[in-house]
Amino acid sequence: MKIMVVGGGGREHAIIKKLKENKDITKIYALPGNGGMKDDAECVAIGAKDIPAIVDFAKANGIDFAVVAPDDPLVLGCVDALEEIGVPCFGPKKDAAIIEGSKVFSKNLMKKYGIPTAAYEVFSDIDSALEYLKTAPIPTVIKADGLALGKGVIIAMTREEAVAAVRSMMEDKVFGESGSNVVIEEFLTGPEVSVLSFTDGKTVVPMISSMDHKRALDNDEGLNTGGMGTIAPNPYYTEDIAKVCMETIFLPTVDAMNKEGRTFKGCLYFGLMLTPNGPKVIEYNCRFGDPETQVVLPLLKTDLFTVMKAVREETLSEIKVEFKDMAACCVVMASKGYPGKYETGFEIKIANDCKAEVYVAGAKLDGDKVLTAGGRVLGVVAVADDLVSAVEKAYAEVPKVTFDNAYCRSDIGQKAINALK
Repeated sequence: MKIMVVGGGGREHAIIKKLKENKDITKIYALPGNGGMKDDAECVAIGAKDIPAIVDFAKANGIDFAVVAPDDPLVLGCVDALEEIGVPCFGPKKDAAIIEGSKVFSKNLMKKYGIPTAAYEVFSDIDSALEYLKTAPIPTVIKADGLALGKGVIIAMTREEAVAAVRSMMEDKVFGESGSNVVIEEFLTGPEVSVLSFTDGKTVVPMISSMDHKRALDNDEGLNTGGMGTIAPNPYYTEDIAKVCMETIFLPTVDAMNKEGRTFKGCLYFGLMLTPNGPKVIEYNCRFGDPETQVVLPLLKTDLFTVMKAVREETLSEIKVEFKDMAACCVVMASKGYPGKYETGFEIKIANDCKAEVYVAGAKLDGDKVLTAGGRVLGVVAVADDLVSAVEKAYAEVPKVTFDNAYCRSDIGQKAINALK
């Protein structure tokens, strides 16, 4: 069986390594993939947003199943285009991917169906937005409506920062057309939790909860990034909270999408805040999170391809999805300077005695050598019986993965370990 995975980052590498466990899969293509995946998939130089080329490749190579992983191709309708030529896919169609593609859509959906989220206002012209900010409660959160590589959210601690954020999005167009509309919302407090879930539009199967570390520097300082590391499970996410989330957020969201005629099939990501007034949705993603996938999939016991097929065929309730009663930690190794300016082109070396899983995100091939080619270069992932051991194990393996200009945070998982105490 030939599988095609659309995307080229650490998330896709984790998906590919998990799919390889299925013996029926004889060939995996990654479009475009990256140089660090060379031992796990055949990388094809087709961009994740080049949907006509992706469709042509699937036709020409007799692809039996496709996994569309990143947000951009999902929002652009990659699944629709592949299904149209008879290639079964894991991932939502365009009309359902809007749940991430438009923050205005998702906020309005939550308001309409009573799903708990922060109070908000939507603005399409800058003057109204700036007028509203004169009296809005501070701190506040400013969000670009569309996709912005995970960076379209600014937490403004002062009125001046809020005004600057709105101007940068609506006037300076720092996120392009994504900032044509902005959402200004209430600042919530409490622990954050990421819950990825499989859904076929009827059944919802949450995966192990996780905690992302977005800031570039230790102690959650520095600029926001795409994620500097993750742990799973998230100790703040108890069984009682999980039940509340299933009843008030997960099932109501899937039902709401059905009622809107936008049935969601794929991986629905719930970004949650556990506020003093109960769990609330900060954001939805229409796909596996990155780098959450890198800690969640290693804990999945059930065959991933079997789950993906069941999601596609709407038979998720008929299979048992199980996870290991263990913990995982991912330490992201980045290029020094990320998310600002950084240099690339340095050779990545992994010692023979490295016991961690290494999921590569930003790399290219140069002959036999694998060179750095991005800000977030790779994730070093360890699994252990408990969280403390998983964190220790991951950091013990980090020195065995080397490249010039490497940088990582030294405190991934520390907040979670403190919560356990």
